[in-house]
Amino acid sequence: MIGVCCAYYLAKRGARVTVLERDEIGSGASFGNAGTIAPGHAPMTKPGRVKQALKNMIDPTSPLYIAPRWDPALMKWLWVFRRHCTETHLKASMEALAPLGHDTRELFDQLVDEEALECNYTAEGYYDVFLTEPGLANATNEASLMWTHGYRPMLLPGEELREREPALRRGVRGGIFYPEAATLNPHSFLREMADRMSRLGAAVRIAADVSELLTSAHRVTGVRLRDGEVLTAGTVVLATGAYSLELAASVGYRLPIQAGKGYHRDRNLGAGGTPSLEITCMLGEHSVFCTPMDGFVRYAGTMEFSGLNHEIRRPRLEQLTRAANLYLTGVGDVESRSEWCGLRPCTPDGLPIVGPVPGCEGLFIATGHAMLGLTLGPITGKLVAEMVLDGAPSRNIDALRVNRF
Repeated sequence: MIGVCCAYYLAKRGARVTVLERDEIGSGASFGNAGTIAPGHAPMTKPGRVKQALKNMIDPTSPLYIAPRWDPALMKWLWVFRRHCTETHLKASMEALAPLGHDTRELFDQLVDEEALECNYTAEGYYDVFLTEPGLANATNEASLMWTHGYRPMLLPGEELREREPALRRGVRGGIFYPEAATLNPHSFLREMADRMSRLGAAVRIAADVSELLTSAHRVTGVRLRDGEVLTAGTVVLATGAYSLELAASVGYRLPIQAGKGYHRDRNLGAGGTPSLEITCMLGEHSVFCTPMDGFVRYAGTMEFSGLNHEIRRPRLEQLTRAANLYLTGVGDVESRSEWCGLRPCTPDGLPIVGPVPGCEGLFIATGHAMLGLTLGPITGKLVAEMVLDGAPSRNIDALRVNRF
């Protein structure tokens, strides 16, 4: 998502762009995410988050799961993550992310309209629903913080929520409606954007696995592919998600990124065990999105730190629909049309890494978006194009700078 958006905005401004994709466009985390554009939300570095994770560490169905193993890099990452789970950092993060959320929401509207993107785009917001008073109270606090940044979330009692979304169970105590949010089919959006990018002149090479960034005299000169082929370039944008560590290390730069695994289960509407949702619902205590898409409902979410792998842990996959059954009527044990996992690039301060690499002219990084990769895709692409072509972004994104760690 991030790479294609960067390429689109660069090509739109006349740059000669080549996208190198190690597999197929849309084969990574952007293929199967929840499809929710959630501007203005805080990152996952919230007060008490590490304590919660350690408490549930042995529970493979918890929303935030850390697989027990010896991993010094993860331990160091968690130590830095813990330091950022404070009220002070939360407010600073919102100062950085909230303006980008307003910008990116406008860009989505423009892209869908001007480029006639067919991606099931629906700008109707979503509901964050809760079974418990503590869960609802925490969400209300976050919603209050969003109000100070120009967003207008609405607190709704359980009865009104059920009137708006009849599939919700009576046990739902209340929730928050986020009117600025939108939903789409992320794979369709990505394929459509890749098509428009190509129409603007951007070239795409699939199965082009980059193994090394090449530099000379403190300047990037190109890349080397896994098969040994060398491609020269005056500018390189590293937008390789959870796989960015090895490439950044090839020029002596260490990125503090861990792969955060998410899952989805897709089930056809009308299958006898799938609720006919009218609008997306996020199941608050379990961090599971239930998103109606093109004739199916996607259950997606959770965060798992278990290394750089695509192993599907069945208990975590099954937890998606098990959790949905607590909040929604009509969730049955029917066959899934798709079961999937993908890796999100997560930083220990919860903020993306976007900008030029100090000491290496022509090299830019755009990664670390965690669960906001879809949401911040367009604005990241626009800002990267500005930095590459104008020398500076139109927004102050100093909080996202590459060398802040």
